[in-house]
This record gives sequence, C-alpha cells and structure tokens, in this order.
Amino acid sequence: MFALETAASPEKLRRIAIDPLTRVEGHGKVTLLLDAENRVHQVRLHIVEFRGFEAFIEGRPYWEVPVTVQRLCGICPVSHHLAAVKAMDGIAGYGKLTPTAEKLRRLMHHGQILQSHAVHFFHLASPDLLLGFDSEPTRRNIVGVVAAYPDIAVQGVMMRKYGQEVIRHTAGKRIHGTGAIPGGVNKALTKAERDELRAGIDNMIVWARDAVRLVEKLHLTHPAFYNTFGEFRSNMMGLVDSRGAMDLYHGGLRAHDADGGAIFDHVDYTTYRDVLQEEVKPWTYMKFPHIKALGPETGWYKVGPLARVQVCDFIPSELAEIERKALMALGQGKPVHGALLYHWARMIEALHAAEVIRDLLDDPDILGTDLMADRGDRKEEGVGVIEAPRGTLFHHYCVGEDDLVKFCRLIVSTTNNNQAMNEAIRSVASQYVNGRVITEGLLNHIEVAIRAYDPCLSCATHAIGQMPLQVDLVDAQGELVSTVRKGF
Repeated sequence: MFALETAASPEKLRRIAIDPLTRVEGHGKVTLLLDAENRVHQVRLHIVEFRGFEAFIEGRPYWEVPVTVQRLCGICPVSHHLAAVKAMDGIAGYGKLTPTAEKLRRLMHHGQILQSHAVHFFHLASPDLLLGFDSEPTRRNIVGVVAAYPDIAVQGVMMRKYGQEVIRHTAGKRIHGTGAIPGGVNKALTKAERDELRAGIDNMIVWARDAVRLVEKLHLTHPAFYNTFGEFRSNMMGLVDSRGAMDLYHGGLRAHDADGGAIFDHVDYTTYRDVLQEEVKPWTYMKFPHIKALGPETGWYKVGPLARVQVCDFIPSELAEIERKALMALGQGKPVHGALLYHWARMIEALHAAEVIRDLLDDPDILGTDLMADRGDRKEEGVGVIEAPRGTLFHHYCVGEDDLVKFCRLIVSTTNNNQAMNEAIRSVASQYVNGRVITEGLLNHIEVAIRAYDPCLSCATHAIGQMPLQVDLVDAQGELVSTVRKGF
C-alpha cells in the first residue's frame, strides 16, 4: 500500500478535498494530502452524514421494522425491506415460506436488482465510460449521454422503468412498498399483472445483454487501462446456494482470498458474528468490517457484483453464465481485481435478474394465493441477509417480550466495501495523481474509482463504539452559537 494511514508532518502538506462526491447516492468526500511536488501522502474516503437508524429503530414494534427501515434509501429500499422481513420471519415464529410467497419475494428482489443496476450503469457511470474521464464536466452527465448515445440512454431508462414496475406489482408501489410481511407477502400477483410484465421481459433480456457487450467492448478495446484501473488484491465474499451457485436472495456465506482460495464456505448467515467483525475509525461514520480469523489488517474484503460472480461456481441462468465465463477468462483461472470490472459484472447480474424474472413469471406458482407460512413459537432474535445490488446486506434484531425492538445492527453493502473503496482510490491516486499537475479530470479519476462500487453512502452511515460527533448550533444569520462534541 503506497499511502500511509497517518501522513508524516501533515502540517507541511497541502490538502485537497473532493467535496461533495458526485453521481453517488448520499453525501461523502475524499481528502488528499500532497507535498510541494504533488506527491500523494494520504487519501481517504469520508462519509460525512449520519442517519442513526440502528438507534431510533429501537423501541418500535417488530412488525413495523420492514417498512420503516427501508427509509434508509430511495434507491435500494427493497433490499432493506426484504433483509428486515427475513429477520422478522424468524422472530415472529414463521417456518418455511410457501412456494408462492418465496417466489413473489424473489420476483420483487430481482426487479430491484435490475432497476438499481440500470440506474447506476446508465445514469451514474456511463458518462465517464462513454464520454471520457477527462471530458467537459458540464457535458459529463446523463444529459450528455442522451445527446451522444440516445439509444443507449433510452434503453437504460426503460430497463429501470421495467424493474420499478416489477416492484410496484409485488410490493404495492415503486418505492417504499409494503409487500413483504413476516411470514410471507400480503399481495398476490394477478394474471393481468403477470401478463403485463411478461410482455416486456424479452426486451429487457436483449438490452441487458447489449449492455454487457458494451462494457466488454470497452475493456477489450483498452485492456491495460480498463482491467487494471483501481486494481488491488483483496478477499471477496458473497452468498451462494447449496450447489455453489449465485443466489441473490438466500444462501450461505462464502469468502475467498485474492487468489480464489477458500476462507470459509456455506456459513449459516445467522452466525455471521462467528466469522465477521467490525471496527470504527475516528475520521468517518462508516464501520470497517473484516474476517475475524484474519484480523483487520488483512481480513477486509469486497462484496457486490465483482465479488459475487467470482465466489460463485456458476450463475444459474444460461445467458448470464455465458457472460460470466467471458469475464472470468480475463484472469486465466485467477480472480480479477480491477475496479472498473465491477461494471462488467454488474451488467451480467442485470442480465441474470432479467432471466430470473422471466422464469418466475412463467412459473405457475407465481399466481398462487397461498401467501403465508405456518406459525410457531416467537423468538427473541433474528438475522436476515440478502445480496443487495451493492453487495451483502446484514440485518440483525433482538425483540423483547413486549414485541418492541431492543437491539438493531445493520452491516450494509457499502460498509462491507469500505476498505476496498479506500484501497481503490489510493491505487488510482498513486497511478494517476501522484506527482502531476492537479486537474479536475485527474480528480474525477478518483471519483470514478468510488463510483465503480456504486456506493450508497446514506445506507452506510452507522457506527458502533465511541462515535465522534460534533453538533453546531447556528442562529438565523449563520453565526455559531454553541458547539457540542463527543468522542473526539
């Protein structure tokens, strides 16, 4: 690692801040410390907002949680909705879901994967990939993409719209729906709704595969750049089913090292505390998870599309598996670690989501009306884990005899990628910024590395331990009245 966690003589260094980060969900910034020759001494990603869901969810009735906690985010609410309700299935005492209930939840989830991946790739990432990292900033946005590549932009908009319609028909509305409840779902899919969705899915599969080929073409045209940009070696983690196949809704935890060797496999996610641990650092509101057996220095890992396509043995849909093999061929049997490869993997997952949606819509169970599982004894504790668009998402709750939540812990996808994102921007700063004249285009290279992970910074702002917090009170004229500080 070229950058130091604590820069030597920081008072003699020049500080540059990228504030705010652009084209990401939530608020964050990056700081660089440089010497007189513009050599980089330190690069850090800071999450500067704090939401506190883990605290204020306490004291709420447990059945409210799946609806309440999804307010963390307007981009991936379904992920929080389903992770929370999976935890509450156990707390409420429900057994195995009915086939219809599970398939409706999976349909909702893959609609979320499709729409979220489309938003990220076409709206947030494609301006860099299609227009250039150094292109004019006023043009380097979705409006610029519409002007230069109208067909691609329209396909992105329509893919997102389709995914939102899947969510609307299964969750009740496009954002912050209520479809999943402890023990099952509260809404059946009608034949008319199924037919409406079925009529559009074939186009989604074609467009998703076109997007995969678009990213593949970029990488194959400039492999030395695209395949190594923001590259660093790390562990990887994701969910797989009993066969070792990718499963975005349910499965066991699998972790591989940077060379693809097994660290742990098929771990019951309700026992995640046996294999994962978190630490807090004073300069960010985002925690740093790591694999407990390896420790914080070497045990950190990455999650999300690039990790998932590599820790699984195969993707259980025909076209997506073909495209996964093409991506895996880059490493010639070893994992690949370039940050921009996340986009390639992300669109493979979008293709997989479209194929799964088609298969679920063709399944007779999807029109069933048996929506609730049998109920047994209520439990005090529950853990729900799901593969959100950005990576593995953990929801952990304890509920008292009064049915009120007394403990909540969330380890969100972006938090799992925290150290990985910091490593990526250090790699990019070392390669493209170090010792050069600083320009907006060079600084955008650092933002590009962060955007590759599709971070949801709003979701990620949680903390444990002595969280540093400063609250400033200002009057109507903007003058500071008082300051309260904690944990500094």
